[in-house]
Amino acid sequence: MSVITVIGSGVMGSAMSFPARENKHTVRLVGTMLDREIIEHLKKTGYHLNLKRTLPSEVEYYHLEELDRALDGANLIIGGVSSFGVHWFADEIIPRLPVKIPVLSVTKGMFNLPDGSLASYPKYYSQKAPGRDFCAVGGPCTSYELADLDKTHVCFCGNHIKSLREIKKLLETDYYHISLTTDVEGLECAVAMKNAYALAVTLAVGLSLKNGDTLNYNSQAALFGQSVREMRKLLALTGCHDDNIIFGAGDLYVTVFGGRTRHIGTLLGKGYSFCDAMNALQGVTLESVVIATRTGEAVRSLIDAGKIKEEEFPLLLHISDVITKDKKVDIPWKAFESERLL
Repeated sequence: MSVITVIGSGVMGSAMSFPARENKHTVRLVGTMLDREIIEHLKKTGYHLNLKRTLPSEVEYYHLEELDRALDGANLIIGGVSSFGVHWFADEIIPRLPVKIPVLSVTKGMFNLPDGSLASYPKYYSQKAPGRDFCAVGGPCTSYELADLDKTHVCFCGNHIKSLREIKKLLETDYYHISLTTDVEGLECAVAMKNAYALAVTLAVGLSLKNGDTLNYNSQAALFGQSVREMRKLLALTGCHDDNIIFGAGDLYVTVFGGRTRHIGTLLGKGYSFCDAMNALQGVTLESVVIATRTGEAVRSLIDAGKIKEEEFPLLLHISDVITKDKKVDIPWKAFESERLL
């Protein structure tokens, strides 16, 4: 059996202990400087305060100052920080990691570059530490349902298929099914964008509640369809394989049905300004806002450069305006209409 060290005791990083322990590996969960209370409680009870689950037996728990001991003999490192911790992980943690040990990141997100392009977190890590093996996870999988052993199908991406196959052997189970791809930017772009579009789809939930209606699905489905259309266009712009939309759309679906992104989208649809919605969710980490902002900025850069047309991304640009300009929700339904002649 192998040793798997998870750095960052957030909900997804912690949930990865379930397939890892299912396969009898030694699991070491290391908290960041923000996770002291979580780690202390886990050491005493085995119960994760944020995941709201008892983690598998025999998981070992470490504080950040014990990182070197947690890394001793590790065969795989799982990066479990949120998007807000990516820079910290790159600057403070990666230099301390054994060079030959692969890193599997569960963090979904992209950086927007000045030229309007998007770069994945594995690419960012590789630029900070050339020669290391950085991989990532994408696809429809919530931490809570992974901890409940609900069946799902995800994808691992990385530059070396042999390494990906070895990581797959460590973590695949009869409920955690894994595809592999070397199209790192394609997969990461697809699953990162779903955060922005999940926020957009859940505007319809808030609008229904605002109007006193029961929960309607026509409007949600229409926004879901427009989201997939725009996500495919963004994939094409990045030169990535269209098949990645499978994992992006699947991840979009599961995100729409629960969690923090659904909450803020619902508040915005109800008529809250973005500032008021953020105040209502004070203390909640909202990666969807980060991704929507970055993607919107990237698309506007491409529009300004004349590489794409504004009318190609009406939903993304609207949600970007809601977030960055504090505009009220007014979904541009007419802009979604099209004609296609065969």
